[in-house]
Amino acid sequence: MKETDKQNQHQGNYTYIVKCSDETLYTGWTNNLKKRLEAHNSGKGAKYTKNRRPVELVYFEEYDTKQEAMKREYAIKQLSRQKKLALIRSHQSIF
Repeated sequence: MKETDKQNQHQGNYTYIVKCSDETLYTGWTNNLKKRLEAHNSGKGAKYTKNRRPVELVYFEEYDTKQEAMKREYAIKQLSRQKKLALIRSHQSIF
């Protein structure tokens, strides 16, 4: 099996932030980041992002379990916009 095939089989759990077309931020979690971004941008993602397309991935974290990702999603959602922006800025070197 090729290395890229092995990487594609790995299903992590991700907490992510997208920037919407109206400059608002949306935080969510998924076990397939690429598919989730495609869903957001096709209007089949969250109700919040449906009318705020296109969205752009600006931040993500990977976790071993769904529970960890969901817990982190909740914690990020409790942050102010300014603290979310600071979190994004502190990790922009990953993009």
